[in-house]
Amino acid sequence: MNTALITGASSGIGRDIARELSARGWSLILAARRRDRLEALARELHTPCRICVCDLSREEEVRALYDDLHTEPVELLVNAAGFGLQGEFLGTDLDRELEMLRVNLHATHILTKLFLRDMVARDHGSILNVASSAGFMAGPFFSTYYASKNYVVRLTQAIYEELRIRGSHVSVSCLCPGPVDTEFNRVAGATFGVKPMSSRDVARIAVDGTLKKRLTIIPGAGMKLSVLAARLAPEKLLLRINGRIQKNKGKK
Repeated sequence: MNTALITGASSGIGRDIARELSARGWSLILAARRRDRLEALARELHTPCRICVCDLSREEEVRALYDDLHTEPVELLVNAAGFGLQGEFLGTDLDRELEMLRVNLHATHILTKLFLRDMVARDHGSILNVASSAGFMAGPFFSTYYASKNYVVRLTQAIYEELRIRGSHVSVSCLCPGPVDTEFNRVAGATFGVKPMSSRDVARIAVDGTLKKRLTIIPGAGMKLSVLAARLAPEKLLLRINGRIQKNKGKK
């Protein structure tokens, strides 16, 4: 039985990826801050689950998570932990932003590097980094979150090419959804401007794409077209459009 480690497994996409992998027979290691939610999820699933309660905004706990698990055969690492913060850059809370960067960026970077070394040594394994369609553009009034997801997208792409050059059988993938029906916007202090996809559908697409070793996974035909259009649009026009969308989110 293959084993997957999923961070951010207590809610949203991380929780539904756990459900999807369990339905496919995977053994799971569930990591997040909220023990009660992890225990509830573990009771729901039908494959072996181990719970790791940790705060991924604390580097020492991120490293301790790896130290606790690195001798186990983790075949798939899913970096799904993360959150956003809506508002004008001048007014958003600096400490909250730094906490977000530690979760969205530092924890993902550390776990990717440490587990990737083990996978490359075995020449087997996969990593799925959960980013966002925001990772392909800038986001006024959501600036730090967008910047963090740009980092995740570009880091994953660079690692993919390094592994290709090395001839490694290890794969890395990046999930880049648009709006998803989770508690993300409530935590970020914003509302959806368009109808979101269901988290279960996104999780199914994410697992399918990862197991097929796809680099970039963008759920939904409409979002694929939106990302393509963003790549072709003039930069300043795209900034105005995104700024208007994100500013309106905060007003609703």
